[in-house]
Parts: sequence; C-alpha cells; structure tokens
Amino acid sequence: MSRRVGMEVAIAAAEAVALCNIDVAAVYPITPNTHVAEHLAEIVAEGRIDSEFITVESEHSALSAVLGAAGTGARTFTATSSQGLLYMQEVMPIASAMRLPVVMVIANRALSGPLNIWNDHSDIMLQRDMGWVSLFAENGQEVVDMLIQAFKIAEHREVMLPVNVNMDGFQLTHMVEPIELPDQAEVDRFLLEYKPYATLHPDRPITMGAFAMPEIFTEVMKAKDVAIVNAKKTILEVWKEWESLFGRKYEPVAAYKTEGAEVVLLTMGSMGETAEVAIDELRREGISAGLLKLKLWRPFPFKELKKAVKGVKVLAVTDRAVSYGGPGGPVCAEIRSALYDEPERPVIVDYIIGLGGRDVSVEDFITMGKRALEAKIKKPREAYKFYGVRGE
Repeated sequence: MSRRVGMEVAIAAAEAVALCNIDVAAVYPITPNTHVAEHLAEIVAEGRIDSEFITVESEHSALSAVLGAAGTGARTFTATSSQGLLYMQEVMPIASAMRLPVVMVIANRALSGPLNIWNDHSDIMLQRDMGWVSLFAENGQEVVDMLIQAFKIAEHREVMLPVNVNMDGFQLTHMVEPIELPDQAEVDRFLLEYKPYATLHPDRPITMGAFAMPEIFTEVMKAKDVAIVNAKKTILEVWKEWESLFGRKYEPVAAYKTEGAEVVLLTMGSMGETAEVAIDELRREGISAGLLKLKLWRPFPFKELKKAVKGVKVLAVTDRAVSYGGPGGPVCAEIRSALYDEPERPVIVDYIIGLGGRDVSVEDFITMGKRALEAKIKKPREAYKFYGVRGE
C-alpha cells in the first residue's frame, strides 16, 4: 500500500526508480541531479535492489553504458542535466534508432555560458528531435509517477523507445514535498516483467545499430517517426491504467479553469502551480482567465491542444528557453505551427521567462495575463517578448 512521505524530490526519484527493479544504472553526477545519482548508488550498495550501478567518467559514457546494457535486454536508467545532457546528445538518437527503452530523468538546468546551475528548459529543448518520448512533471508526485510510468511506456512492444522525464532543477529536485510513494507490490502489479523484443547474446547472434546506406536511411527515420507518433496511444493507455490504480489523472494538456476563458496561460513543468494561484486571483478580479499545462512534449499532443484552445481569444505561452535568432520560444513556435491551419485560432503571445533560475512569481503571471488580454484588441508587434528584463 502506498505511504505518504515527506521527501526531497531527487531522493524520491531514486526511490521510484528502485521500485522499478532496474537491472543497470549508469549516472555521472551533475548539479542539480547529483542527489539522484548518490541515492540510487546507496540503494544498490545496500543491496536493497539486485542491480548494477556503473560508475563512469562522463555522461557520454553513462548513456553508452545503459544503451549497451539495454541491448542485452536489461532494464536501464540514467540521469543528467544541462551540459551533461549535451554530452549525451551524440548517443541519444542512436538509442531511439535502435529502439532501446532506456529511461532517463533530466533535472532541467540552463546551459552555459555564462555558467549557471539553475533551472530553465534550454537543455531539453535542444533534444526535442532525438526521437525520445518526453514528459514534463509539475511536482514531486508527478516525478515519481512519471518515472514508473516511463518504464511501462518505453518497454511496451508497440513503443520500444527511450523516454525522458523532466523535472525542474532546484525548483523540484531540492524541494521536500509530500509524496504518495507506491509500495513494491503495487509497482510490480503495474509494471510487470520486461520482455525485450530482441537481445544481444553470443549464442544467438543478431545485428544492432547497423550501417545504413542512403537507399534505406529515410525509411529507418520514417519508422522512428511513426513509432513515436503511435506511442501516444500507449501513453494514454498507461495514464488511464495509472488513474484506475492510484487515482491520479494524467493528461497530455491539463486544463485549469479554462471554461469560458478569454485569456489562457500555458506552462510546462513546475511553474504550473504558481500560475494556478495567479488564475484564481485574475478570476477574483473578474478576468476570465484559465491555464493549460503541457505534460506531454513528445509526441506533441496536437489533437488535445486544438481542443483545449477552442473558443479562447488569447493564448499566452510561457517559454523557459530561447531559439536565438529564430521564432523566440521553442514551445510557442510549436503551438503556433500546430494551430496554423485552424479556421479559428487565438491570438498567441509568447513570453520568455524564468531563464537561468530567475524567479517567476504569482504577480508576474497576473501581469502577463492582463497584458496578454490586451492582444485581443491590438495584436503585439513582436513575435515574442523577454519578460522582466531590467532596464526595459
């Protein structure tokens, strides 16, 4: 039976992974995910789980090690942040092309330079096209739930793709939160035994990761695209099963007070709870405001987004990363693209906020909501706006 605990989220993430009976983990510690690596290593060292924890000299080696282990049929896990994720980047598309169900938790952090160890989404946004399923957690409970769900999604025979779970660095990783931690029997009933499709074994030789000539490369890439698009069906099934077992509902685009809303804010990750408080205040002031929280980043939930914004006059997207010299925020660019062919679509406003750990308060969301509403009458001249820049 689940137990309610007060626990640091990074520690809870390691506990959730341990409940999944992983065979192999390889993690090179980097702030702010270090506590995930340290606590998981302690769990293995104490013999609480029958697993191998491989100490490596870099993030590139960490992902390479779990990729190799996954090729033999092992259930595998790794974790990283920021520049560490960039160092893994060379291996990431190989994992998805080989259809290896690696699970990774990313403690999202700004990219250098200048050096900055605090949170934004610059690291994961550069990885959006690596062919990984990508989930965003709003709080510690969602980190725990999504990590357990991730193994079931990744290992499903109709998916067989790596999955990353994103948790905001420091805002989540270092927070002590109340968390319902499932027990081992509950996770065993949900996750079931992993039965890999194909495995490397000297007695049964097969080829993995073979060279591809131009005559076949496009077909392999299309197969990867079809696989990740089709993964949404499994993700929704897994989330529905999770709700029936644990009572916690997960949706690709979660809505908060959007009924009849003229202006809707959109967030990803930990800012959702702060934004909810702002929506309550805006409603008290008589402004019909609502909130959408994007939980599923890849595959992108086009259908759910279009349904969620139907009738909305202004959609204010908050981005914690920048596509420099491009469309502004990468999330907003995708949303604009997703809604381009809709006969009726909202005016879309893009705010770049919270970079490098810059605090985003309830008052900031209230201000953004009010300013965005003005776009109903007069569309903004700029495609995106850096919010809260000193001196402007």
